[in-house]
Amino acid sequence: MRVTPLDFEKPIVELEHKLEDIKKHLQGQDMGLDPEVQRIASRIEQTRREIYENLSAWQRVQIARHIQRPFFLDYVNLAFTDFVELHGDRLFGDDASMPGGLAKIGDIPCVVIGQQKGRDVKENILRNFGCPNPEGYRKALRLMRLAEKFHLPVVTLIDTPGAFPGIGAEERHIAEAIAVNLREMMVLRTPIVSVVIGEGGSGGALGIGVSDRVLMLENAYYSVISPEGCAAILWKHRKHAPEAAEALKINAKALLELGVIDGIIREPLGGAHHDHTAAADLLREGILAALAETMKLPTDKLVEQRYDKFRRMGVVAEEA
Repeated sequence: MRVTPLDFEKPIVELEHKLEDIKKHLQGQDMGLDPEVQRIASRIEQTRREIYENLSAWQRVQIARHIQRPFFLDYVNLAFTDFVELHGDRLFGDDASMPGGLAKIGDIPCVVIGQQKGRDVKENILRNFGCPNPEGYRKALRLMRLAEKFHLPVVTLIDTPGAFPGIGAEERHIAEAIAVNLREMMVLRTPIVSVVIGEGGSGGALGIGVSDRVLMLENAYYSVISPEGCAAILWKHRKHAPEAAEALKINAKALLELGVIDGIIREPLGGAHHDHTAAADLLREGILAALAETMKLPTDKLVEQRYDKFRRMGVVAEEA
């Protein structure tokens, strides 16, 4: 798969093109012994590490939104087995932007739910650009209650710019659907593990993110508002999105320090879009480790710790 480069990746791409040209020129010769090939290959590796180990918050947002990044169903196919999709909220309809169903991760049967984006216009229309409607959240809650009934852990993979803000969603009470999920997930009597795999946008993400362990992929972001939305409010122009991304503390490292998330799952060098299989293997390891911690806890203790975890978030300042 040829990956479409982001702006800050262009120095790497230029070196790779130069290496390809030299290889074509030396075709039929032992390229491994050519000093120029070795020099450029070494320089590519060095440049790649320098760029990816010093990414800004805005650059990580760009990676999180990369069209070739693995989406929910890609991870289901690569990190899970025996997936059986379940449809409908039993109230209005089925929401293709919030698929979910029964699966196994490792040897553990579970319910897996996530938000799905599209890679072309047709798929994006089907998936509503990864922005769930109220029926998506109600379907997710139905599946969580099914998991609770049969003592199965719940795994949710978060990847949405936000819940759908259209008129139809408002008419069907999108805010109420998310609020009910927040309330019911807080007391759900089965382990819940959530992973932000790409975009974690506001209440749309939190609607399936009240969990015992909230993890993030290294280049994902999790925020109450997009950098562009914040820039439009504070600076009156979207061009200030990079500054907003830094100020919002939306990357995994900052959120771990703030106690908003519980762990970071490493990605292949350059981001998950460069190696879907390796990214899925790392995701599986992270989820299995979190499930191993949570599944051994008594149910009452599990629910109590989940509630306390979210109550501890934030800082309150009181006047003397």
